Amino acid sequence: MKIILDQVGKRYNRDWIFRNINFEFVKGEAYAILGANGSGKSTLLQLISGSITVSEGSIKYARPRPLSLSKGEEGEKLEPENIFRYLSFAAPYLELIEEYTLKESVGFHSKFKKFVSDFDNDKIIEITGLQNAKDKQLKYFSSGMKQRVRLALALLSDTSIVLLDEPATNLDKNGIDWYRNLIDIYSQNRLVIVCSNQQAHEYDFCKTQLNISDYK
Repeated sequence: MKIILDQVGKRYNRDWIFRNINFEFVKGEAYAILGANGSGKSTLLQLISGSITVSEGSIKYARPRPLSLSKGEEGEKLEPENIFRYLSFAAPYLELIEEYTLKESVGFHSKFKKFVSDFDNDKIIEITGLQNAKDKQLKYFSSGMKQRVRLALALLSDTSIVLLDEPATNLDKNGIDWYRNLIDIYSQNRLVIVCSNQQAHEYDFCKTQLNISDYK
């Protein structure tokens, strides 16, 4: 899987958030998008996810190049409206259905996204570390517990692309250690993009960084 940003820019009204971003994201690598709060990194992640559209430039998606193609030829191109099938997304601002229990939430998610390694719903709940709260409605969860649910559903979905926006938000030290363990185990051979406002424990495993302030 490859994501290609070509002269990408985004503006709201007359204000440009960023412009002229040229970048390639490739499956098997982890990338960090860095910037201060309000710098536009979350906006860029939403552009990549296909949930909002660019103001200028283009974003292209392609599967790996089959061996039958000559060197330099791209693999199968994917339409932006279909990219959601290949990605999972976690961010503290993404709403959970708070009337659902944890067990119901995991079951609902599994109807739309298959989990890795053929894990069943009970295994997903076990990995969250929240087994004792599986029958509790999410509206009674702490902010840190909700963030664990978001991260588990994203990282444990069987997707080629994982997008994480400030993943350590609301996590305590144990939660951060839990997140890093998930990353170590379940980010292999996937395209992972992490947005962070310079919190190293969120992204220091990423070999490549994109600083949003370079594109103002």
